[in-house]
Amino acid sequence: MHCPFCGTQDTKVTDSRLVADGDQVRRRRQCNVCSERFTTYETAELVMPRVIKGDGSRETFDEIKLRAGMLRALEKRPVSAEAIEAAVERIRQRLRARGEREVEAREVGEEVMRALKRLDQVAYIRFASVYRRFQDLDEFRAEIDRLAQEPTIPPNDDQ
Repeated sequence: MHCPFCGTQDTKVTDSRLVADGDQVRRRRQCNVCSERFTTYETAELVMPRVIKGDGSRETFDEIKLRAGMLRALEKRPVSAEAIEAAVERIRQRLRARGEREVEAREVGEEVMRALKRLDQVAYIRFASVYRRFQDLDEFRAEIDRLAQEPTIPPNDDQ
């Protein structure tokens, strides 16, 4: 690390501590040439994959768009803001954990549906109806019947 005072690369770490709930490392450094001390912060650079849309175009992953879609489906439903934020974070972690540079929009939608199914079944049906472009009541009934056949999954289950 370059010394911000004299520009030399000859610096040493004198102290390291975790900060920001363990998401950052704070390091005290000292220059071996001019003896000045300074602090640096180290964080992991986590890049989200780009999203490949249905038409083949690509866009940056947008957490705001993800959250907005979930909130629209969850409107007027008894789901806490904390549960929603935890679901958004789980989706982000799953997408990032894939280690891929790009992910299909369809896969993001499936992650959202999986999260909504755990949070609230009505919100799940709302989202599924738009996402899967239901054309009539028979499609709604079929999805509701499928949902009724599945065992109930607790909201905080990470499967």
